[in-house]
Amino acid sequence: MSIVPDAKPGRGGADWLEWLPVAAGVLVLYLPTFYDLATTIWQSEEHAHGPIILAVIVWFIWEERKALLIATARTAPGPGYSLLVFGLLLYALGRSQGIILFEVGALAPILAGVLLATRGWEGLRALWFSLILIVFLVPLPGFFVDALTVPLKQHVSEIAEQLLYAAGYPIARNGVVLIVGQYQLLVADACSGLNSMFSLSALGLVYLRLMRYPSWLHNGLIIASILPIAFGANIVRVMILVLVTYHLGDETGQGFTHSFAGMLLFMVALLMLLGLDGVIRLASVRWRGRATV
Repeated sequence: MSIVPDAKPGRGGADWLEWLPVAAGVLVLYLPTFYDLATTIWQSEEHAHGPIILAVIVWFIWEERKALLIATARTAPGPGYSLLVFGLLLYALGRSQGIILFEVGALAPILAGVLLATRGWEGLRALWFSLILIVFLVPLPGFFVDALTVPLKQHVSEIAEQLLYAAGYPIARNGVVLIVGQYQLLVADACSGLNSMFSLSALGLVYLRLMRYPSWLHNGLIIASILPIAFGANIVRVMILVLVTYHLGDETGQGFTHSFAGMLLFMVALLMLLGLDGVIRLASVRWRGRATV
């Protein structure tokens, strides 16, 4: 008969049972919320990233599940229960008053409070990335969107016009209306790039989390490039829409807008992000090679 040192009795299967009430409570609170989102704003192009981010959050929590099963005596019940109560009050206010910002945003303090109360700061550190991603589930406030959409549309349409004019196309601009040949195209709010900047920021952070680069400089350059890449991808989307309309007609252009514009945006942005990452890695390898000479 052998004795395993430092064995902790009462763990194993009991750990999963401990988290069942937590999982049940979260589902009771948020299944109605996510159903409402899935049948309303998640069906729009601007918020189509919502279910993807939710799936990624669930996947990261599952990947870090072992951290939830680690026994620790260093719990933080004071901060934990304070955060939990704050989150529940925020959720109740948001749900009862129809304030989606509060209702969805409350998920972060609720989960953080449970982690602190049951697993302490160690558990919170294990799931910090999942908690940060919850920010990208929260729809942007209307006043914030309205304040930034107009100037962003103006810049996108202006740069698209200049690039296409330089390429020899008969294009002019009146505010955010692009006139190419006999067609007039309004640069809509979705083409401003604001919501895509928000969703692509989440994509960039997930990419860095998966790659786990040790270099702070490498990670910093990627993070700093996310917003310019999102802006550039929107310019490319508008230019392609103009070209499709000019060469194939307005009906084809409108069909392209509704069917492929969002997909194209993410493809272009992802290619830009991967290209920049490749350039940084190549430069890093060459720099290290010169440093060792």
